[in-house]
Amino acid sequence: MAFHRFKALETVLSRTPVEVTLPSNKVSEFFGENVFGIDAMREYLSEEAFNSVMSAIEQGSRIDRKMADQVAASMKAWANSKGATHYTHWFQPLTGTTAEKHDAFFEPTEGGRAIERFGGSQLVQQESDASSFPNGGIRNTFEARGYTAWDPTSPAFVISKTLCIPTIFVSYTGEALDFKTPLLKTLHLLDKAAVDVCQYFDKNVTKVNVTLGWEQEYFLVDEALYNARPDLSMTGRTLFGHAPAKGQQLEDHYFGSIPERATAFMRDFEIESLKLGIPIKTRHNEVAPNQFECAPVFEECNLAVDHNQLLMDVMEKIARRHNFCVLLHEKPYAGVNGSGKHNNWSMSTNTGKNLLSPGKTPKTNLQFLTFFINTVKAVHDNADLMRAAIASANNDHRLGANEAPPAIMSVFLGTQLSNVLDELETKVKSGKMSPDEKTALKLGVGKIPDILLDNTDRNRTSPFAFTGNKFEFRAVGSSANCAGPMIVLNAIVGDQLIQFKNDVDALISKNVDKDEAIFQILRKYIVESKKIRFEGNGYGEEWVKEAAKRGLSNIKTTPLALSAFVSKQTMELFERHSILTEREQHARHDIYLETYTKKIQIESRVMADLAMSHIIPTAIKYQSSLIENVKGLKDIMNEADFKKAGQIQLGMILEISEHINTIKTKVDQMIEARKAANVITDAKKQAIDYCEKVKCFFDVIRYHVDKLELLIDDESWPLPKYRELLFTK
Repeated sequence: MAFHRFKALETVLSRTPVEVTLPSNKVSEFFGENVFGIDAMREYLSEEAFNSVMSAIEQGSRIDRKMADQVAASMKAWANSKGATHYTHWFQPLTGTTAEKHDAFFEPTEGGRAIERFGGSQLVQQESDASSFPNGGIRNTFEARGYTAWDPTSPAFVISKTLCIPTIFVSYTGEALDFKTPLLKTLHLLDKAAVDVCQYFDKNVTKVNVTLGWEQEYFLVDEALYNARPDLSMTGRTLFGHAPAKGQQLEDHYFGSIPERATAFMRDFEIESLKLGIPIKTRHNEVAPNQFECAPVFEECNLAVDHNQLLMDVMEKIARRHNFCVLLHEKPYAGVNGSGKHNNWSMSTNTGKNLLSPGKTPKTNLQFLTFFINTVKAVHDNADLMRAAIASANNDHRLGANEAPPAIMSVFLGTQLSNVLDELETKVKSGKMSPDEKTALKLGVGKIPDILLDNTDRNRTSPFAFTGNKFEFRAVGSSANCAGPMIVLNAIVGDQLIQFKNDVDALISKNVDKDEAIFQILRKYIVESKKIRFEGNGYGEEWVKEAAKRGLSNIKTTPLALSAFVSKQTMELFERHSILTEREQHARHDIYLETYTKKIQIESRVMADLAMSHIIPTAIKYQSSLIENVKGLKDIMNEADFKKAGQIQLGMILEISEHINTIKTKVDQMIEARKAANVITDAKKQAIDYCEKVKCFFDVIRYHVDKLELLIDDESWPLPKYRELLFTK
């Protein structure tokens, strides 16, 4: 292993940046060229077929089979012009990644010939083998059928000579086995609920789209070093590794000059992303060494989710061209910042209005406050579900680690908006307002444009912060599928808006003026959700104590956090709006628990293997060399001189022995704990057992291995060290 480490370092030092050439100096000339988007559809589809697809995209109408045949033929012709020879239904199973099965366009005909064929039936629906995808007990192993169905709202694209058609994925009996199916349902829910509320303010609003702008953080590591670290390659994170003398203390990497090799990689994956219609715009160094971030322009939520999943796949493929590996794990290195994926969420109308952006009049600002306050109320009432939406084994390492938002769900508004809400709470009273109170309140509401966008510093310690014209869900993990937290956020806000309209209409039916009714209900919500609002430092221990006083949950581990998915409140919410049935929700809960258990199980096995097969043998070998050294000293020195000269070596021999003994003892205990957990049949109990009785050994074993790293000769140490992983360009 030591040879592999130094061989890897030699390989890294010989690297040079890969040449990357832009197809054109103008991105506009190649942006979306590999996407069957509106321009391509206009060119290849008949007017009738084009209008049918656009109606499906904009209004959710069905495309009949005859029209689907036309679309399929045109899509195939376009894909063939791009060099595509195969097609696939591209979907997002509950593994958290994407899936695809490629079929060739050709079909054999009589006489030993073949033709290129792709019909509406292949476009609209495919039967996929669902036997090995997570299902949570929805289907039996011997029942292999699953179905994928075309999602026309997300355009098809060509990558690696394959036409990829975004689809949903359901079981033989119709249950959702993916992220896209419930996401589309929540988008429909929020659209309808938001339009109904918008009618109080603007009768021209007939459509509300959810917009999402994600920020993707990631690490780069040379593939030679990656391959020399079995823990990185098998778990996505380093299970061992002593902190280097220089880590991120100086924060000199943040927004610094991007290393040349990294720049070449970024340029390459950005070109491929732009060709696929992903509007990637921003790139920069992040806080930790060799950590970076990229971000696109805001898009419609469903498309943004697809683009993020596609981007992660593109990044990993392009990285191999540049002899890099992309680390999307939330915490690949101990002692330096982990990676998140900030989800910037808002709502926009068909009239061009951002519903979370203040306007120029009291009326438009009242609309803004309505959606703003209802979002805060939704998060308050469903804080545990929000926590569950970002729960994972990976993210547990990051949340609350003084680098990311804590596990306590809170909302940051900023001073000026907090003052506006306080003023609303104070001035609006039960019953009718006096004319003077109405005037004063409307004048106060009318001043909101003064706080546009940069009214306050962004609170990086808040898991859910208002940042000017959007809410930023900062607690989402870097490897997560954005659809998970978006499903929850869309659902709870949609449900809350429906409740708001019911509450306002109830007052209006009692002859209360519309604006006054809105004010009365908003004040009620402000009071009811006040405890979720927090403007201070979320990293501080003071907030943990204050949150406990307020009655806010602090659920630190995934197995416990996931329980919110199967609470009575969540079950009723998702069933009420036909997003997920009780069976589907229980299935997802079991899948997420099983995924957690498997990840901890894999880490435990890798840790034991590395400790017993690599670390301890290396330590014993080095210890043997020290023993030989001591024997040699004893042979050539008198007893008095030996007592002086041999004490350091003897001390090191004993210290190494202590670390070896502790590592061996703790590894054995961890293995026994794992065996005991493996026989537990209840998914939740098993996950909790892995969390509390297996994972608890990780830090102890790591501590002693990392101490050995400091004691043992550098040339003998088998694994690439942090100073090499983090600082080798």
